[in-house]
Amino acid sequence: MKNKFIFLSSCLLSAMLLFSCKDNNKESVEKTPEVTAQSDTDFRPAFHFTPNENWMNDPNGMFFLNGTYHLFFQYYPEGNTWGPMHWGHATSKDMIKWEGQPIALEPDEQGYIFSGSAVVDTENTSGFGDGETAPVIAMFTYHDPKGEEEGRADYQTQAIAYSLDEGNTFTKYEGNPVIENPGLRDFRDPKITRDEVHDQWVMVLSADDITMFYTSQNLKDWELASEFGKGIGAHGGVWECPDFIQMKVEGSDEKKWVLIQSLNPGGFNGGSGTQYFVGDFDGKTFTLDKSMSDLGEDHHYWLDFGKDNYAGVTWANIPQEDDRHLFIGWMSNWQYANEVPTETWRSAMTIARELKLTKKGDAYRIVSTPVAELQNYTGEKFTKSTVSVEGETQIATSEEIDISNSVISFEIQDLKDQEYHFSLSSKGDDVLKFGYDHNTEEFYLDRSNSGLTDFNENFGDKVSTAPRLSKASNLKVKAVIDNMSIELFFDNGETVMTEIFFPEQPIKSLNAEGNEFIIKNLKINQVNLN
Repeated sequence: MKNKFIFLSSCLLSAMLLFSCKDNNKESVEKTPEVTAQSDTDFRPAFHFTPNENWMNDPNGMFFLNGTYHLFFQYYPEGNTWGPMHWGHATSKDMIKWEGQPIALEPDEQGYIFSGSAVVDTENTSGFGDGETAPVIAMFTYHDPKGEEEGRADYQTQAIAYSLDEGNTFTKYEGNPVIENPGLRDFRDPKITRDEVHDQWVMVLSADDITMFYTSQNLKDWELASEFGKGIGAHGGVWECPDFIQMKVEGSDEKKWVLIQSLNPGGFNGGSGTQYFVGDFDGKTFTLDKSMSDLGEDHHYWLDFGKDNYAGVTWANIPQEDDRHLFIGWMSNWQYANEVPTETWRSAMTIARELKLTKKGDAYRIVSTPVAELQNYTGEKFTKSTVSVEGETQIATSEEIDISNSVISFEIQDLKDQEYHFSLSSKGDDVLKFGYDHNTEEFYLDRSNSGLTDFNENFGDKVSTAPRLSKASNLKVKAVIDNMSIELFFDNGETVMTEIFFPEQPIKSLNAEGNEFIIKNLKINQVNLN
């Protein structure tokens, strides 16, 4: 995941400002002579977090304190492709509208600052506190580039830093590293959780393709407690960016522990992806629930089945009375992240989401939905109580509402054994397609003709699919659309698909196609942060 990639080709660089490298024949130009191809500025998200400039990847160190959500992230301030990693920093009052902050952690003689986490040490177990302010403890991976170049296997170690001003500035611990490398090339991304049941700190760490569990009383001295993952779940690549949270099962008093585990490659639709495991934790060992005991490579326990939600983790220190698990992910894929057609900035985060744990029969599932705070920014509305679809049907146009920055929701009742197709069409020839086949109980998302796709062979070569996990007779759809992304929440978030796309012209219409069906309760709400 942390590899360097080549810069864009000269053809693509030109395409950023002028036109696609795709074959633009005379006939197609004559059809839309008044339309200018979109560029770097047009693709910048309207309401998803993205850096003001240069490269970003994994979310890091997320915590909530005194009314403020802190988001740190992997950041390279000197270029638009992956480079020596820093921790960038942004803050928000609601996880939607973000304010950029100065860089929080910079590389030093021990190495680059790779991914990690942060917690609020309210009881000052670390001893870093001053008696007045609870210290914020960040834990991160030191990546020694010299050690990597020399071919050593121990070039990644774990370190900590502390803040006495609520995360605005950090001081690196003089005793770093706090965990030495045991001889593993991939040994990174510590995520700390407070285990109240056993009165300890628990940290999960990715090591090759397993998860290591560590425990501590003071956040400085760590002991390896157990390992998890050998022969369980997907192993198509290196495991990265784990998270470990205790969740209450919806509608009951039952609690389970959930391990969120990213991997690259090996995602459900190729490249980067994030799977999860549900089980129990005795203070040292995580045991998979019996309902998942035979979990193999080809499984359906993914937080997101799309190609562009990776390395996501949850915020720490959310008030217990809120009882919410809040998540955000990096909206890209290592197959093409360094080559996407933006120049001044690279990458965005997903919309912040609330995770819930449900149980149907013996099966535990995580469902995810956009955080409720997004509704505070939805303004202009377009609604239709009923839309009759027969063949290709136009539902709404950009003349009626700006579809490019919107939340779309609708429902299809009494599903029949047929296909249901939807599309976002641009003012040119670009079209992003998504839908559902009730015969196969499978969703799809097709960006193969969505605009700029030829910057990488893995971007538009395949149609992404996802299983329908609900057995309901009606289908609920929510689509969060920004200038360069779509996040699809099917069946109230039981199946989620997130992907980025780069239309050469702005979106002009929402369309549907199928063999006579009815769309109910259509709502399109424009999102505006102003």
